[in-house]
Amino acid sequence: MKKIIVVFLFLSFYETGKAQTYIPTLKNNTELNYVCKLHGQTRTLSLKAETAKGGLTFKLETRGVKSSIVMLPEAVEKGNALSFNQGEYEPVLNLKPTETFFMISRSAYQDLIKSSSFVYNNTTYVLDKSEDKNPVSIDGKIVDALHVIAQIDETEMWIVKNPEYPLICKIIKNPLGINFVLVKVDDK
Repeated sequence: MKKIIVVFLFLSFYETGKAQTYIPTLKNNTELNYVCKLHGQTRTLSLKAETAKGGLTFKLETRGVKSSIVMLPEAVEKGNALSFNQGEYEPVLNLKPTETFFMISRSAYQDLIKSSSFVYNNTTYVLDKSEDKNPVSIDGKIVDALHVIAQIDETEMWIVKNPEYPLICKIIKNPLGINFVLVKVDDK
């Protein structure tokens, strides 16, 4: 009888802990709020999603800068490069067919799931299978994310476990000096 009670308690705590994970989804008008560290400065950044015909546009707003960053359907599907453009140069920025913004492509995500690695910006990122000691948390819930580490530098990324829109919810140690973390998701 004691074993049954212990097993029941274990399963109860397991389900409670498991229920506290969170997978952000993306649809029209979902607003993502990030805190960015840009070359030693801290700023907030808001991205409002617009999905249409397989493509994705983020309406970016940060410190008076407003811009629409447009990802083509082929980039969302098979892109292999991350754009770090900050939106200050044009009111509408059409990314290259290979570029994504604040996310990796669906094919890169599938590579990560299948082979525990993917290549982006000519850099191989490998899944860190050790326990994540630095997870992303939103409203007290741990974001269910895959932690990857670059093989040529110390860049680390946390990618949301969402095959449709594998958002990057955190980057640290980026040699470009652009690091960010997702702090809020509002899917009105």
